[in-house]
Amino acid sequence: MPDPLNNSYYAATVNAWEKQPELIGQADCDVVVVGGGFTGVSAALAAAEKGFSVILLESQYIGFGASGRNGGQLIPGLRWSLSELDTEFGRVRTQAIFDLAWRENAVLRRIKKHKIECDLKQGHLEAAYKPDHHRAMTNEAEFMAREFGWQSAGIMSAQDMGEHISGGKYHGGIYDTAGGHFHPLNYLRGLAKAALASGVVIYENSAVLRTVNETGVAAVTGQGQVNAKYAVIAADAWTHDIAPDLGSYTVPIMNYNIATVPLPDADVLLPSDAAVADSRFVLNYFRLSADKRMIFGGGEKYVQTPPTDIAGFVRGHMTQVFPTLESVPIDYAWGGSVAVTMNRLPHMGRNGNIFYAHGFSGHGALITTLAGELIAEALSGTAGKFDVFASMPHRKFPGGRMLARPLATLGLMWFALRDRL
Repeated sequence: MPDPLNNSYYAATVNAWEKQPELIGQADCDVVVVGGGFTGVSAALAAAEKGFSVILLESQYIGFGASGRNGGQLIPGLRWSLSELDTEFGRVRTQAIFDLAWRENAVLRRIKKHKIECDLKQGHLEAAYKPDHHRAMTNEAEFMAREFGWQSAGIMSAQDMGEHISGGKYHGGIYDTAGGHFHPLNYLRGLAKAALASGVVIYENSAVLRTVNETGVAAVTGQGQVNAKYAVIAADAWTHDIAPDLGSYTVPIMNYNIATVPLPDADVLLPSDAAVADSRFVLNYFRLSADKRMIFGGGEKYVQTPPTDIAGFVRGHMTQVFPTLESVPIDYAWGGSVAVTMNRLPHMGRNGNIFYAHGFSGHGALITTLAGELIAEALSGTAGKFDVFASMPHRKFPGGRMLARPLATLGLMWFALRDRL
């Protein structure tokens, strides 16, 4: 089956990248990183900056997975609201989570530091699909401002929504200037170039078959092996192939995106050029590209076989929001897997000399860069911030490898059904 990334807008407009060699033979280093996405490349770069020798192994090419295929939306925080975290974990732990997941914008810092050209735009709008969603959003924005001093999120009434979107018939929303959108593949390749410049050795087309965790660690590929003091597993939806026990904490969900032709009325549809995501469980999310295409993601599939017509599948969701785009040509259509945890919070931790971070549950464009940096801090002996996430409770999906996905699918379909009722 053709690689869906080959028909993505991102692959068609990516900045120049020099292909990296395949690992052949033995190699030694301090840290071996498995996975060439946001988390893995960030961890490799941050570890190299701290003086570690680092080798990164990517099974295909840098940006092959979700980091190079996602909707490009930069949304502060986590899948849980801050008030939910506060109720569950208490004020002290929630303050620590807030300081990292909301206040710390590692992506913006890296873009500025390395001068990465990735079409960065500020502004994110969460659109209320139902009136009670807007009431909940309003309460949350007021809670964040009152209790945590978060002032960047403005409450939008239904009448105010025209400032940001023409379509959707939404019941209001929250516009947050701390969010935004970018070209994710160009950001990642820019981050990888910074890693190479910092001394990281990257091997592409070097799939890790297994890791060995004894006095040190070894990452074994089909043509070679890397021996290291520490390993970082950052493979997200492919974690099960490398570490089956870790993989049992997530299930993969298929998600799809399209990019239209450049639109002459793009600024009418999204006047403020904000990224938009609605409040449904199976959400629609969309934004404009730098050349004024509508990039739209909508619907989820719980089987790994993609729709026969990806463009047609997503177009149906797009025209519910923007009826005028019903017959507009679509230039690109692509998809990929998102690793989702039981509680939709990221699963981070350490097993001996192996560190891991995965399961960002479709909310990872901002937090993954930070996750890689926190792993590098933990490698150097400062694990306080890493432990903020590593201490979050998680459960494996029930049913083992054969039944976990079908059982999870039933639950996800129920929540999706609630959107339509």
